Amino acid sequence: MASSAEPAPGVAIQQDRVPDVGVGELGRRLWSIALPVLPVLAAEPVYLLVDGIVVGRQGSGELAALGVGALVLLVLGTQMNFLSYGTTARAARLHGAGRRSDAVAEGVQATWIGLAVGFAVVAGVWALMGPLTRLLAADDDVAARAADWLAVAVWGIPCILIASAGHGWMRGVQRLRAPLVLVAVGVGVSVVGCVVLVPGLGPAPALGLVGSAWANLAGQILMAGGFLAALALEHRGSFRPRWSVIVDQLRLGVDLVIRTASFQITFAVATTAAAAAGVTSLAAHHLAQQLWTLYTLLLDSVAISAQSLVGAALGAGLAAHGRALARAVVIWSLGLGASLAVVTLAFRGRIADVLAGDPDVAEPLTVALVGIAVVVVPAAVVFGLDGVLLGAGDAAYLRTTTVIAALLGFLPVLLVTRYYGWGLTGIWWGMGVFVSIRLIAVVARARGDRWVVLGSRTPAGTGRGEEAA
Repeated sequence: MASSAEPAPGVAIQQDRVPDVGVGELGRRLWSIALPVLPVLAAEPVYLLVDGIVVGRQGSGELAALGVGALVLLVLGTQMNFLSYGTTARAARLHGAGRRSDAVAEGVQATWIGLAVGFAVVAGVWALMGPLTRLLAADDDVAARAADWLAVAVWGIPCILIASAGHGWMRGVQRLRAPLVLVAVGVGVSVVGCVVLVPGLGPAPALGLVGSAWANLAGQILMAGGFLAALALEHRGSFRPRWSVIVDQLRLGVDLVIRTASFQITFAVATTAAAAAGVTSLAAHHLAQQLWTLYTLLLDSVAISAQSLVGAALGAGLAAHGRALARAVVIWSLGLGASLAVVTLAFRGRIADVLAGDPDVAEPLTVALVGIAVVVVPAAVVFGLDGVLLGAGDAAYLRTTTVIAALLGFLPVLLVTRYYGWGLTGIWWGMGVFVSIRLIAVVARARGDRWVVLGSRTPAGTGRGEEAA
């Protein structure tokens, strides 16, 4: 489909060089990427669940310390997802333009960023480890144990970022099986290591909580090594840093980091609002968040697929094909969201009983499940169009609208909810407002032309006054 001849910057093509493709065929292409991506997205939550079960058998103090340490790694790793999303957008455009070698080269530069940022983060965490764990843990003993765990596990941050860069360029060139295998091997090693090292099975020493950290690190090192090997085998050019490319990637990354931070701040405030309503409300909120995380993984798999395909279409100069993909993404995302809503509403009582166990927790959880069912439908469209716009490199627009939705929508409702003790009802009203504002923003953007910029360069990755070419 790709051609080596590129269109003039930002010029829409009236008729693509491909025949019209129906929604069904476009859906098949979307799911051909989304389905292999989904297990990769789910691997980390599954491992954290197993890790928590194994460590929890050592005692509540160890489990609490693991929760504190894992929260630090989760926040840091999530903030750095620009290496995955940004690299996917840039590599996909180059791949669509028939420049596969340049697309892979984006992975080289993203890997340099991952190494530099990763070791800088390690240094920062080591410098602040004691105060950081004491801030998050009310108990001094829990804080000390969390610091012991974090002292080992934090060395996995550079590995996480190397893997993020690897996911980015591989999704950009639509190479999907290798990441799935690498993640499966890495998580498998971590799970086996955790099961063996924490209690000390067989000849292995009983390391307790720190054994979890070593198992986690071993899997991440193996995974990062696999991504580095794949990059070395695929790339044919120089491995030296190219500062102009790195600066462009970081420029795109800043928008994505700000966007991610707005999510994390609002979700943190939501937790405080749930806590203000009581212990049962906080427990129900935690369970609802875990279910929402599962739903967002399903929705994000379609969004990531949209990034790859839309980026490739625009890189190849196929404007109408990019728009057709956007329409297909909306249809398939909407269908997925509606399915999740129906299942959640139909089985909300049973889901609440299974997740909560305690009737006092199940009651407020049922309220949250109704909120999830209502919100997941418009959220599915938001996720899908987020993927389309990220694939087009329109990260600055998504940054701005997400921050506005958080500051003017979600946060005011959460603050009122915390003050009046509305609990989960108020939290999910706030989430509904947050999603609604974002829905209006992404639909308005997708209906216009400003995101349809053709050529191999991502618009967000160009310098001031420079056109995408």
